[in-house]
Amino acid sequence: MGVILKPIDIVDDITKEEFFEKYLKPRKPVVIKNMARKWPAYQKWTMEYIKEVVGDVTVPLYDSAKADPAAPINAPTTEMKFADYIDLIQREPTDLRIFFFDPIKHAPKILNDYISPKELMGGFLDKYPSMFFGGKGSVTFLHYDIDMAHIFHTHFNGRKHVLLFDYKWKERLYQIPYATYALEDFDIENPDFEKFPALDGIEGIECFLEHGDTLFMPTGWWHWMKYLDGSFSISLRAWDKSWAVKAHSLWNLTVQRNFDNFMKKNFKANYMNWKEKKAIERANHALKRGLPR
Repeated sequence: MGVILKPIDIVDDITKEEFFEKYLKPRKPVVIKNMARKWPAYQKWTMEYIKEVVGDVTVPLYDSAKADPAAPINAPTTEMKFADYIDLIQREPTDLRIFFFDPIKHAPKILNDYISPKELMGGFLDKYPSMFFGGKGSVTFLHYDIDMAHIFHTHFNGRKHVLLFDYKWKERLYQIPYATYALEDFDIENPDFEKFPALDGIEGIECFLEHGDTLFMPTGWWHWMKYLDGSFSISLRAWDKSWAVKAHSLWNLTVQRNFDNFMKKNFKANYMNWKEKKAIERANHALKRGLPR
């Protein structure tokens, strides 16, 4: 049976009413082709332009190695000058990524280059949205976003492969307890179903983003991303109107994250081994019970 992937819905343009009924209300992903074509960024945001306006700042970099059990979530692997990193991802494949980078702090004029899609929905969170950069072949591990926001993720200067899974599949995806990411021992692109049987039969959505494509990811959707070219994206985030979702976000950001960091600091590998064992137990239990229904 394998991992069952359906192609994502793709639209050129969409009205507020269509977006609400077909995607926001049912919380269903969609790719919007023409949204960013109305932005100055569609023409301006080349690698050389971004390198020039951001300047010679040092940025944290992340790789594809399994997380250190003793390190806080999102601890960087190394650092590099931003301009040198942009040169690197244009020159050759690398698994180094820039994660949740705020270039607008260094280049405020970028604020004028994009437009929040307020004609589709309200509740946008970020005055300074985050950007993500990756070299060819680099991978963003399978996770959902800790703040439970809706995300409009627009890609530039290359291609990106994206797999999406509804939140209801969390146990079958081997979610790590007290975390928003999955067990890092399997390759969701080509899983070993003998070692990870709970992945066999899970259902997801697949898409390929090109320059200027905007992916709408509703709250709680798990996502895995692979850079097919050295390229970058910007994410605009918006609140869900549900108070239950907002409460979940607050729990993740305060109680869960602080507890997890405390346990990592004090119990290190023993705590991480327990979490991985529990993720496998929960996945097998969900598979046995035929969840989700």
